[in-house]
Amino acid sequence: MAASTSSSPPLAAPAPSRVAQFYALTKPRVVQLIVFCAVIGMLLAVPGLPDWQPALAGTAGIWLVASAAAAFNCLVEQRIDAKMRRTAWRPTAKGELSNVQTLTFSMLLGGAGMWLLHEWVNPLTMWLTFGTFVGYAVIYTVVLKPLTPQNIVIGGASGAMPPVLGWAAVRGEVGPEALMLFLIIFLWTPPHFWALALYRAEDYRKSGLPMLPITHGAELTRLHVFLYTLMLLAITLLPFIYGMSGWLYLAAALGLGGWFIAYGWRLWRNYSDELARETFRFSILHLSLLFAALLIDHYLYAWVL
Repeated sequence: MAASTSSSPPLAAPAPSRVAQFYALTKPRVVQLIVFCAVIGMLLAVPGLPDWQPALAGTAGIWLVASAAAAFNCLVEQRIDAKMRRTAWRPTAKGELSNVQTLTFSMLLGGAGMWLLHEWVNPLTMWLTFGTFVGYAVIYTVVLKPLTPQNIVIGGASGAMPPVLGWAAVRGEVGPEALMLFLIIFLWTPPHFWALALYRAEDYRKSGLPMLPITHGAELTRLHVFLYTLMLLAITLLPFIYGMSGWLYLAAALGLGGWFIAYGWRLWRNYSDELARETFRFSILHLSLLFAALLIDHYLYAWVL
């Protein structure tokens, strides 16, 4: 009896629910960082707390449109995702959701988000968000990503927009401070993604995407990561130089920037996959702590005044 039981094939893991499958299309962890950066832009746009109505509606609208862009990305890249271990689990790559279901889901999310932004925030934020959607879902995903190894650099403009969207949601305009936040994320994006591409190089080779480690080699990519960390540190000083922040933020920018540069230097001179993973994980921590420091400094400055 025992022998018969032990030889039985293991039960297959239950398929995720339909809700879980659609939720996975929205790339929750990526969208969480997008929404976090947008909220930072909202909070930095005014001396005190922003008006709750445009802030709440703006957060929801940006979340919906970002989720729609993520779902559209899964639709376009389903064949590529199926070849990569990192993305093969996605419902579109596994064939759990059809193209029609995915496209309909993306359109519903995007339409709801655009309506929310137009009716409850302001038209400027709606159009900026729509432009961000087109930039990521179409220009980056469809055109740039399969065409050039500089896809991450050029496409990074869309990923750098969230704080600008948040700023516009509560101010109804885009000021120089918002553009500084944009530049920080724009220069943060290449070392963040290239660190990932370095230790996932085999995945990208199988996918056929022209990522920099595949087209120009790992050594040049590692040098690029290091050089971008230097440029990133210089750009993160702009809020202090402009008078947008104080000494607390400056200390955080110098400390975090120096730490990132150290990672970039080690990655360039003494590479390992584990170090590339550490660099990728630290890059997320770097951006989160940098913006948190900017926010704390912002409210300390307002309190002192």
